[in-house]
Amino acid sequence: MIASLDNLDTVVKELHNKIANKDMVVLLRGTLASGKTTLVKHYVKSLDIEDEVNSPTFSIQSVYANNIYHYDVYNKTLDEFIALGLLEEFEKEGTHFVEWGDEKLEDILKEYGFEVLVVDIIKLNDKREYIIGS
Repeated sequence: MIASLDNLDTVVKELHNKIANKDMVVLLRGTLASGKTTLVKHYVKSLDIEDEVNSPTFSIQSVYANNIYHYDVYNKTLDEFIALGLLEEFEKEGTHFVEWGDEKLEDILKEYGFEVLVVDIIKLNDKREYIIGS
């Protein structure tokens, strides 16, 4: 699905349909400035949550209302992420958005029985293509 900032609500609606009140880890993949954090901002806003959403690049994790968790593993290896105890965070009820979550993390999460949804974001000038896994 291709969307601009003006119609990102269609992508968010599709995310709501996929997540559907389940505990889930959503891996957000895309290049720098592809809109991973922007997608999380719009998702949080769609729930009428007024929390300020920023990329947790340096804090690694942000927690918002309604059990929404947001991680950025750009500066961390998978081993560092695990050593920090963040894998256990996924056991908390809610929706966990992980920016830069790679295939290795996806495999580990699935091995441990977590429900995982992958969203690939591809930059197309002023729009983005969102490929939302099944």
